[in-house]
Amino acid sequence: MSDLFAAAKLEDEAPRPLADRLRPRRLEEVAGQDHLIGKDGALTRLIRSGSFGSLIFWGPPGAGKTTVARLLAHETKFAFVQISAIFSGVAELKKVFDAARARRASGVGTLLFVDEVHRFNRAQQDSFLPVMEDGTVTLIGATTQNPSFELNAALLSRARVMTFKPLDAAAIETLLARAEASEGKVLPLDEDARAALIAMADGDGRAALTLAEEIWRAAVRGETLDRARLVEVVQRRAPIYDKAQEGHYNLISALHKSVRGSDPDAALYYLARMLIAGEDPLFLARRIVRMAVEDVGLADPQALVVANAAKDAYDFLGSPEGELALAQAVIYVASAPKSNAVYVADKAARRLAEEHGSLMPPKIILNAPTKLMKSEAYGGGYRYDHDEPEAFSGQNYWPEALGRQKFYRPAERGFEREIGKRLDYWERLRKERGA
Repeated sequence: MSDLFAAAKLEDEAPRPLADRLRPRRLEEVAGQDHLIGKDGALTRLIRSGSFGSLIFWGPPGAGKTTVARLLAHETKFAFVQISAIFSGVAELKKVFDAARARRASGVGTLLFVDEVHRFNRAQQDSFLPVMEDGTVTLIGATTQNPSFELNAALLSRARVMTFKPLDAAAIETLLARAEASEGKVLPLDEDARAALIAMADGDGRAALTLAEEIWRAAVRGETLDRARLVEVVQRRAPIYDKAQEGHYNLISALHKSVRGSDPDAALYYLARMLIAGEDPLFLARRIVRMAVEDVGLADPQALVVANAAKDAYDFLGSPEGELALAQAVIYVASAPKSNAVYVADKAARRLAEEHGSLMPPKIILNAPTKLMKSEAYGGGYRYDHDEPEAFSGQNYWPEALGRQKFYRPAERGFEREIGKRLDYWERLRKERGA
């Protein structure tokens, strides 16, 4: 027993990062999220009401999502269980749910905090639904990604989304002042360097405290760092866009909308700002690929090819040479004819598939690998298109209960104009042949 006690004491005394030592102990101490935990904040009102349901915390890293979840568990006397979607699978989820059921039977609720919840696949997300519905767990899922795109509609319908904001300069300054009070010494920075440190944090409170800790370690006695020396010490550039209180999400939005608006010069400007600020080039490459499929689509099929090639080129060349490939892709996608016809068609098809996902396709287009299936007319009457005039049979491929639907309406721009002509031609043949 003495060995266990000694080990626990050593663990308590082990050095911990500054950000962990300064983790808020009360909700009022969380900086920068007054719209959620201020006097009339959304979470404050829920706590005041005495109960709250499952929640999704959406926001950038270092905004306080994990801390607020822990404090909510403390406020409500729930058992706090934390897992990460990166490292957890179905087997671990089952153990967590079983433990929560046992806890519930003894009168204790479970607040289950799932970090990076968007990384769970659709089936894993669905596994939360029954335990959320019967109250086995109160789920708080944290994500840096837009929940509307990354989380199942069924999960979102059972949880309320709370948006965390990047910490502004005042909130970061509050954290630095707390750190100085805790450490009993001021940061050895001049006024300009302190402003640069706040910019370097990029709205991330944890990053701000980590940088402060680095500075205290690196500075020699009596030294006061200026901006240039600060950058040298921490080996990080201050994000230029933070000076104007604009965050990562604002700039990527500006880049995307400039591309969509066919303004390659504005798009290059925002691309350059993000690269200079130290944004991950592969994140930008992925977004350019998204722009190519969402805003150009089949109006210029080469846009996707060029965007993917730019990603591969960056992978091959690295920085800074590979960044020129990203600039080339941005110019190409921005100057390409625009169409969101594929994007709109995909959303419409998904909606219909969700509503009528159990309808059977017509039997004529199903294979009949068994005698029973042949006797049930599977594959019967199917016409092989390549044997038909113009290689087009015009037969029906839709479930009978639905009839023909139309999702894709090509724009009268770029290559989609040619695709539209083809679709019109096949529609005319279909009508001529009474299909």
